Amino acid sequence: MSAIEPVKRRGPTIPVSPGMAVRVAIISAIAIALFSVIFFRLWYLQVLSGEQYVREANANRVRDLPIAAPRGQILDREGKTIVASRTTNAVQIVPSALPPAGHARLALYRRLGRLLGMSAAHIEAIVVRERQAVPYAPVTIKTDAGPGVLTVLGEQQNEYPGVVQQPISLRAYPYGEMAAQVIGHVDQVSEEELKLPAFRGVQQGTIVGQEGLEYYYDRYLRGTPGVERVEVNAEGLPVPGQMAPTQPTAGRSLRLTLDLGLQQEAEKALTEGMERARAGGKPAPAGAFVAMDPRNGQILAIGSQPGFDPNKFAKPLSQSEYEGLIGKGSSTGGPLTDRAVNGQYPTGSTFKPITAMAALEGGVITPGEGLGSGSCITAGAEQFCNAGHVDFGAVGLVEALKVSSDTYFFEVGERANSHGNVIQRKARELGVGEPTGIDLPSEFPGVVPDKAWRERENKLELACERRRHVSNCGIVLEPTGTWTVGDNMHLAVGQGELLTDPLQMAVAYSTLANAYINGNGEGTVVRPHLGMEIDESGGGELQSLSFPAQRHVHLDATDLSLVMEGIHEAASQQGGTSAEVWSGWNQSAHPVFGKTGTAQHLGREDQSWYMCYIGDPQHPIVIAVTVEEGGFGAETAAPIARLMASKWFGVKAKFVAGSSKTF
Repeated sequence: MSAIEPVKRRGPTIPVSPGMAVRVAIISAIAIALFSVIFFRLWYLQVLSGEQYVREANANRVRDLPIAAPRGQILDREGKTIVASRTTNAVQIVPSALPPAGHARLALYRRLGRLLGMSAAHIEAIVVRERQAVPYAPVTIKTDAGPGVLTVLGEQQNEYPGVVQQPISLRAYPYGEMAAQVIGHVDQVSEEELKLPAFRGVQQGTIVGQEGLEYYYDRYLRGTPGVERVEVNAEGLPVPGQMAPTQPTAGRSLRLTLDLGLQQEAEKALTEGMERARAGGKPAPAGAFVAMDPRNGQILAIGSQPGFDPNKFAKPLSQSEYEGLIGKGSSTGGPLTDRAVNGQYPTGSTFKPITAMAALEGGVITPGEGLGSGSCITAGAEQFCNAGHVDFGAVGLVEALKVSSDTYFFEVGERANSHGNVIQRKARELGVGEPTGIDLPSEFPGVVPDKAWRERENKLELACERRRHVSNCGIVLEPTGTWTVGDNMHLAVGQGELLTDPLQMAVAYSTLANAYINGNGEGTVVRPHLGMEIDESGGGELQSLSFPAQRHVHLDATDLSLVMEGIHEAASQQGGTSAEVWSGWNQSAHPVFGKTGTAQHLGREDQSWYMCYIGDPQHPIVIAVTVEEGGFGAETAAPIARLMASKWFGVKAKFVAGSSKTF
């Protein structure tokens, strides 16, 4: 008989409080919610977004390398190529294919260095620097090594493991220094330039325009880069792949208003004129010219010397080379300075037609009254004299322009001073002393001085002296000086503190010329420009460029005809300041309206100037020429202008120097 186990007694039941039940329910709900979120997230990632993340994971193994687009051509007005792009092979190193670090790699760098004319250390430094920036991309060692180097690399590839040749597009300037300042050059975009609106969206390392037309029209010329897709491993190194690249789109072509034949002849003429001036004992270190259609502002030729070869920028410049180009230490700038649009010069007597128009229209003078008697006139304690102390006698306006009587225009300036800023207003109205709006990155705005300008300069000088704690900043020598009648007299003959450049003077003479052509004094201040149209890379016009006139002007037709008569006689009648230069010229077919100028610079040789308008029903032209320290206008600048005009009108070229010694 089995024993019966006693029944175990239950412990006392502890009742659950209502608060505890609520807490348990809340915790349970939270746990269920969290597990639901996690479950839903896993389902979303695996089911709904799985394919997307697979694609992104694959993309993490792919790197994009830009393929540079060939830049568009720059053409002259007839479609002749001035600037092009050429294809060459760059020498590159593929880091993943190099021998192991150590003796073998150093030996490779030495062999390659001897071939390229570079040190092994330099090559290694390039590789290290570029691998840190873009570890999966080939490293370019030299962009234009030449056919001999490339042949050796092709024939002896086994001796240069990891070294490859890659076709690249380089900018080519077949005419070298011709118009180099206005054309500009190209280089890799800098970090500072990437912040500019002009280069928004451009990738680091892209070749962009630097200065001149290459910069101004870069968005058209640059093109659209392609993309090479490179697959990389976990270490970020490239692995073999077969991803098709996206090919680049070449830039569009820029057609200019320049006439290639005239441009070449003008460059040659300026060189000849400067060389003749040097042979005659003048320094003639620099010069510039502008040739323009006075009807619409199309620039037919423009240049500045000394020049530079923009092809040099295809390779890195040394510090000394760059300092030489910018003219470090020079007060007048170096070869990179475009003296045609950024020169800062007094004009000498080429300013007198502007003074004449101002005085006639302002009621300062009447055209027939005789002024300027004697070789000098005196104002205050200062004497104002003709060149060589010549006495032309009391002459009227037309004769004064013909012989370029300084005493006549000194008197005009003296009278005009009591009429306010009549000369200054006319100069600005015609286009001097303000930006022309040319399609280039920069230009000198010019200075037409007056009383208000003098007061502003004085304030700037005094503020600078206080800020820098110096006795003089060089803005003005005497900051307490005021505008005097003598200042106005100097301005009347294009001297004093007047500063402008050949481009502004070409605009002013074009304004006079087109108002004269119209016959009623109605003219326009043209906007000078170099761009004519944007063409497709394969040919065909894409966009015509428009440059409307800056403003319309109304000149008194009678006064204008007198001024034009005076400068026509100066170029065609015996005793005229440039008549000798134009001897034998067919004035009936192509009448010349020209004015010499000889601008004085303290302690330096005089600056030679010449301005002229040459009439023609089909293709009139305005020419501006200046040569720094070139002597009298008729000696150097005017003969250069004649050579340019001879090319334009298809007549036999002849360098004819005048003997006139007038300002």
